[in-house]
Amino acid sequence: MSVLAIDAGTTGVTALVVSEDGRIESRGYEEFAQHFPRPGWVEHAPEEIWQATLAACRAALDGAATAPRCVGVTNQRETAVLWDRTTLAAPRRAIVWQDRRSSDVCDRLRAHEPRVSELTGLRLDPYFTGTKLAWLAENDPRSWHAGNLAIGTVDSYLIARLTNGRRHVTDPSNASRTLLYDITRGTWSSELCELFGVPEDALPELVPNYGEIGRTSPEVFLGLDLPISGVAGDQQAALFGQACFSPGDVKCTYGTGSFILVNTGDEIVRSAAGLLTTVAWQAPSGALTYALEGAVFVTGAAVQWLRDGLGLIQSAAETEAVARTVPDSGGVVFVPALTGLGAPYWDPDARGTILGITRGTRRAHVVRATLEAIAFEVRDIVETMDLPVPVLKADGGASANDLLMQLQADQIGTPVERPVVQETTALGAAFLAGLGAGIWSSQEELRATWRLDRRFEPAPENGTGYALWKKAVDRARDWAS
Repeated sequence: MSVLAIDAGTTGVTALVVSEDGRIESRGYEEFAQHFPRPGWVEHAPEEIWQATLAACRAALDGAATAPRCVGVTNQRETAVLWDRTTLAAPRRAIVWQDRRSSDVCDRLRAHEPRVSELTGLRLDPYFTGTKLAWLAENDPRSWHAGNLAIGTVDSYLIARLTNGRRHVTDPSNASRTLLYDITRGTWSSELCELFGVPEDALPELVPNYGEIGRTSPEVFLGLDLPISGVAGDQQAALFGQACFSPGDVKCTYGTGSFILVNTGDEIVRSAAGLLTTVAWQAPSGALTYALEGAVFVTGAAVQWLRDGLGLIQSAAETEAVARTVPDSGGVVFVPALTGLGAPYWDPDARGTILGITRGTRRAHVVRATLEAIAFEVRDIVETMDLPVPVLKADGGASANDLLMQLQADQIGTPVERPVVQETTALGAAFLAGLGAGIWSSQEELRATWRLDRRFEPAPENGTGYALWKKAVDRARDWAS
């Protein structure tokens, strides 16, 4: 028995076929375009996400030894998508989670932030879906009022496409990132919908994270009629895929951004230091599991910028070898605030900054400074959490970089464990779907499939580099205001 997992990320779609013992049988991947119409704006074409999904799934299925029994979906969170419920056509491009155009909306509503935080566990920031929807309502009325409007995040859009429009749903892990969901009551908030100008009847139905959520339509999805039995936002899916089922378990996913989540069980833990309270997942019984999250907007995207923007490297995998040609960054500090700063600073006006350049600076110093920046950003979050972290479970593309993982262990002073399967976002979607379809019977059974690849023990660290990092962050802040 196997599960087809769809991971619709920020730069492409990954599809995995996962076996009953947690192994990856096959995979497919398809990139889609990034659109940057103005500085600070980031958009995706929904149809391109859907076509990438079809291509990735086709490739994964072609390489699989067994036919999947069910489908799980995970996705980039916070991205705002509009589409017509009848035709499934999108009247405009989606506004991506990285997009900062709704800063003015946040500033205008700042007096409401205490109440918004009380209801949602979040803060007013362009990162979140509700602010993007408010911007659309004000600035793109043609799209806002086009057709039989459906509003959702990427999971909702993909499930609508997979079911040929029969289901308009989302789960609490995604809903809790919209600024429209009451995390205590576990429902959409009419008060917040009114505040952001979002019609509640256009929002998706809320469903648990696993169980039968819908069925794929064979006429639109590769001839397959399968239950969609698991769904979660990417970071909560990674928490599940890392088998972080117990309160206190912590993971960090190193992707386009880096996201550190700690399972807080059935307790809503609130942070006064810039961290977010979010829903991790909801069982079919209705029981909610919560998490505390630190969100770093740009980490892997900074490596991508070194490659595509500056041409300093040919591939992300090259960074480790290049960085190891120098013993340190030579005093260079890179603050990758390319789309502002997330936790714990929450400064949408911060901008990318490279300091400490001299005549002796070479590309290797800049590349190493980029890896160090990722480790520093995660240290910022871990220190802000002020919770014991006996071990940090690491996953995502950049976790394959041994130098970065060692730098990370050194910076936080705690072991970092990397699993054999580092694509834990998609794995979490597979776990949820398999749990919902009866392939696995319990979290304990899932935990037994987790296997360690390598453990990185921390070495003594004198704190000099981190002190320079904090100084550089101060220089980068409030630049664009």
